[in-house]
Amino acid sequence: MQTLVSQLTTTFVDDAIELVKGFGKVIAHIATAPIERIANACDVGGVLARRQSARRLRAMMKAHRPRSPWKRSLSPFASLHYLT
Repeated sequence: MQTLVSQLTTTFVDDAIELVKGFGKVIAHIATAPIERIANACDVGGVLARRQSARRLRAMMKAHRPRSPWKRSLSPFASLHYLT
């Protein structure tokens, strides 16, 4: 049985980790927003739009399956993978 102090400590540490992850996502979004705008402006053939719609379709089909924590990328530029 855990003591109250250990439960509070664990909860505080978990919340602090999630807060740092949230700030990291916000900073990564701010840093990559100009790149996204340039990429969308240069997409004459509509390739990015097709890829995004296909990704949304796959996400809807996989919605019932939980994601594995090992499959998450730690790179702040992971959301730009479709530009390569």
